[in-house]
Amino acid sequence: MGRIELKDASFTYPNGFLANDHLNLTVEQGERVAIVGQNGAGKTTAVKMMNGLHKPSEGDVFVNGKNTKDYTTAQIAKHVGYVFQNPDDQIFNQSVYAEIAYMPKYYKMNEKEIDKRVRETAALMDIERFLKSNPFEIPYVIRKFVTIAAILATEPEYIILDEPTAGQDLKGIRILVRFLDIMRERGVGVITITHDMEFVAGNFERVVAMADKRIILDGNVRECFGRDDILERSRIKRPQIGEIAGRIGLGRDVLGAGEFVERYRR
Repeated sequence: MGRIELKDASFTYPNGFLANDHLNLTVEQGERVAIVGQNGAGKTTAVKMMNGLHKPSEGDVFVNGKNTKDYTTAQIAKHVGYVFQNPDDQIFNQSVYAEIAYMPKYYKMNEKEIDKRVRETAALMDIERFLKSNPFEIPYVIRKFVTIAAILATEPEYIILDEPTAGQDLKGIRILVRFLDIMRERGVGVITITHDMEFVAGNFERVVAMADKRIILDGNVRECFGRDDILERSRIKRPQIGEIAGRIGLGRDVLGAGEFVERYRR
């Protein structure tokens, strides 16, 4: 099994702005990690270093032992897929089918394999009925699933999701949860940037909290939501059920309804 490693990695933009300050982080293949923190904490820059969109100004980033400085973004992206927060920043083809098929074609797969991957990933994201549609003419939330399918079609070992639940309804959330479970079964690592703490509490065991361009906590989800100092520094909110549980003396680290009921009964 491989891993992504950030070793004392910093990134400074050409204008001199320091976005990441000496990050040390390891994500194992097959692991599920949520990265949280307020806007400007450095989350997006950090994950862009993971897939080669940014090369560290200091330190190193390794993907399955390969230093990203020695490879092109396209070479690293084959291993670490990145799904943008706004699907319109990623989509550029005139049909959903063509969008999903684009990267497999880029990697010179045969037509039979390309068609297989397009249809399998479309089925996984529940978008088969849109394959002939222009992606810019379908609902925004469906376009988000198109971009996930387009990355999945290359079968990366890791996939990065930037705010995947934004704008999603209950059905969309269920599709995302199923997707996470299938990725775990396949041994695909999933790194998710999100402000949706309910989604984090219900679907992630490990949380990386960031503030002021640094990692301030790398631990389990219960530890993150149980520490007021981390919540304050990273400017994130405890899941609502945890807030309610805390107010009635059940503990502010409650993560779900089942746990709430169990503690209440006790």
